[in-house]
Amino acid sequence: MASRISELVLKCADPERLAEFWGEVLGYVEIDRQDGAIEIGPPTAGFGGLQPTIILSPSSDPRGGRLPLHIDVNPVDRDQDAELERLLALGARPADVGQTGDEQWYVLADPEGNEFCLLRRRLAP
Repeated sequence: MASRISELVLKCADPERLAEFWGEVLGYVEIDRQDGAIEIGPPTAGFGGLQPTIILSPSSDPRGGRLPLHIDVNPVDRDQDAELERLLALGARPADVGQTGDEQWYVLADPEGNEFCLLRRRLAP
């Protein structure tokens, strides 16, 4: 039997802001709150479903450089350019990690500077 990812934990300075941002990006809702941490996940499945939940955990530790892990997202109900506009309006911003300009994805950063990629391929909702 194999394991699967059930939760992603992201340490952050402002769990409220990042829960709001990532909830809007992914269509997730708040599932739980404990000790300042906020867990968000799919509205119908929540914890234990096929999609992992995200826990935004408060931390005052300074972040050093780029994270060794990042999140990739795909549009589900619009094309990549329209989704890029939506993500920028939510507070994402372009990030430069050494792209050449020929990539088929956009590198962005969330409101706390965590990099993520918007991929081109549209997935089924």
